[in-house]
Amino acid sequence: MSLPRVAVIGAGAFGQNHCRVVHEAERAHLAAIVDCDSARATELATRYATAALTDYRELPGQIDAAVIAAPTTVHAEIGCFLLEAGIDVLVEKPIAINLAEADRLVAAAERGGRILQVGHLERFNPAVMALEQRTTLPLFFEIHRLNLFSPRSLDVDVVLDLMIHDVDIVLALAKADPEEIRAAGISILSGKVDIANVRLQFPNGCVANLTASRISTERVRKLRLFQPHQYLSLDYARKDLAIFSVGGDRQIGFEQAQVSQGEPLKLQFEAFLDSVASRTSPKSSGPAARRTLEVALAIIDKIGEHAAVVSQTLVDGWKP
Repeated sequence: MSLPRVAVIGAGAFGQNHCRVVHEAERAHLAAIVDCDSARATELATRYATAALTDYRELPGQIDAAVIAAPTTVHAEIGCFLLEAGIDVLVEKPIAINLAEADRLVAAAERGGRILQVGHLERFNPAVMALEQRTTLPLFFEIHRLNLFSPRSLDVDVVLDLMIHDVDIVLALAKADPEEIRAAGISILSGKVDIANVRLQFPNGCVANLTASRISTERVRKLRLFQPHQYLSLDYARKDLAIFSVGGDRQIGFEQAQVSQGEPLKLQFEAFLDSVASRTSPKSSGPAARRTLEVALAIIDKIGEHAAVVSQTLVDGWKP
């Protein structure tokens, strides 16, 4: 059987990584690289000996699947066009800029029986996959995702840029929607929220505290999960998982979980190819990503409410 022909749409910093992964995959053929910047598309296409295009609308008939790494604002436009043309799609996170556009993507995939996978990359971090196997009844999460400042992605809030990874994982492990959201955030170096703290409470009493910042002096990626008789500590960057368990004799046992090795981006693409071949829904599906986006947007709304209170406080009582 011939290999599925795959195009990468968007040749920016992250799109270039997707091009490399598709090119190196033994189960797929990189058929085209698409970018509105002709020079950038040509440069990458030359590197990987493939076609360079500037218009994704030329793709039907030339490919079987596509990776969309273009800006979030055009996810729905590009994704719906491809899905309706019978092309399976892996689209970067977040799924879309708002819920209406996310719904368009999900509906287009369902109508055409196409695969729609969303690039919540941390779901394919080997340590996270090990954590999923060890999770029983999450009762408390403490998560920190801190980045050094970078001008990349300053067009979106830190919630959609960084925190959405952890929101997605918490929802997957808690297997429920939060019943209460409390959030605060501030803008420091951009016109968007740069640091945010969120508390999610679930119907069964589980609580998740999440902090995300893109103005930190250090890079931190850690998740701590507490469940009956166990504390699990995950380091996203090191891809390791430590497990502390309390036995019946109240003795504390320690285990360094066995974590398989692998690049998350490659594992994500392999999972996409598996879904394309089997025609089964991916774990990071359109509906799941839509749910994650809904919670992320609710967090942003709560941050807005908090910001309004702070602004009024400054007006009423603050003196320089």
